[in-house]
Amino acid sequence: MRFATFNVNSIRSRLETVLAWLEEHQPDALALQET
Repeated sequence: MRFATFNVNSIRSRLETVLAWLEEHQPDALALQET
């Protein structure tokens, strides 16, 4: 099982990059956090 975590600070400016990463790595669980 693969887990991923991502700090969503400024996600709007990086959304395409994040979606591409998720498609490539396909984690089983994703935790979103904001600092």
